[in-house]
Amino acid sequence: MRILHTSDWHIGRAFHGHSTLDALAEVLDALVAQVRDNAVDVVIVAGDVFDSATPAASCYVLLDDALAALHETGAQVVMTSGNHDSAARLGFHSRLLRDGIHVVTDPRTVGEPITIEDADGPVRFFGVPYLEPAIVRQYWPADASGQPLRTQAQTLAHAMGLVRAGMTENPGRSVVIAHCFAAGVDATAGLEREIRQGGIDVVPVGVFDGADYVALGHIHGRQQLTERVRYAGAPLHYSFGEQHKERGSWLVDLGADGSVDARWLALPVPRRLVTLTGSFDEILSPENVAAHADDWVCAIYTDDLPQTEPMRRLRERYPFCALVQHEPAVTVAATERSYAARLRTAVTDTDRIDAFLAHVRAGQGPTSREQELIREVLDDRALAEVLV
Repeated sequence: MRILHTSDWHIGRAFHGHSTLDALAEVLDALVAQVRDNAVDVVIVAGDVFDSATPAASCYVLLDDALAALHETGAQVVMTSGNHDSAARLGFHSRLLRDGIHVVTDPRTVGEPITIEDADGPVRFFGVPYLEPAIVRQYWPADASGQPLRTQAQTLAHAMGLVRAGMTENPGRSVVIAHCFAAGVDATAGLEREIRQGGIDVVPVGVFDGADYVALGHIHGRQQLTERVRYAGAPLHYSFGEQHKERGSWLVDLGADGSVDARWLALPVPRRLVTLTGSFDEILSPENVAAHADDWVCAIYTDDLPQTEPMRRLRERYPFCALVQHEPAVTVAATERSYAARLRTAVTDTDRIDAFLAHVRAGQGPTSREQELIREVLDDRALAEVLV
């Protein structure tokens, strides 16, 4: 059986205030073409179909269009809910879908396989939706040993016990689909909205033992934890932290004996992401503009002082500049004296102004020209006070 493993579509997610619907539609069209060209039997979407529990109507339209196009290829679809999805809404939407599209959102069904046949017999697909311990305790008060389910690791371990029982009752090759943070992954800092508290909700990879293939979601970059346990990542870049990570899916051939042969299918990037670092003038150089005028740009300028209206000026050259940050190349190490301490020791107004400028400029006081202006202003004020 040929399976395409994808995840984390995040339909409706914005990119620094910009809609991603059109870009995602373009990428999903390419994914549908890959399904058709590679004669895929089953498409897996491992959670976070939507980015919000309350997606806009346009998000449902995009999902419906993508699923209809996948259905027309002849492939079946197995989709689970992730931590961003509303399981109730996604589950209700599933009732409106056509045959061959399976949506798993109810934790109580994790041990009940979706069976899809090929020439070598049945393949059992066990969908495990995102499991929030506080919510699923109403169904599973405790694990097999009587321990309350307090972490996602415990909860997934219990769910996989139900899955293995389902494997025993339904012999055949098996595929598990789950949405979690598995041990050993390399997450994108600041991007994957953590579903863990410290480290207690990291799920050991061994929890998934017994399945022929495990299709995971939640991490936005391609990851191979074992030959049989993988993350596909998101089909679109949603952060500058992802800019160097490929977008795509795993094309998995599941042999008659349960063997796994997986290869990566890259997806197109509608608009490249680039981070430009240097002085403001260097970032605006003709060479940079010629190379990156059509890219999403994160500009990190290293000038000593903040620029005036940097975003407006950048967008005159880079229409798709999405983020600007000021990170001075030279910073002065902070002294033990606080700003308040400097003010207490200041004697004159000039001292107070110097202390303020040093505080807001990471230790750098006024320039010589600024010192002249400060003296002129203070002299004028003193003269005015005398005249009054």
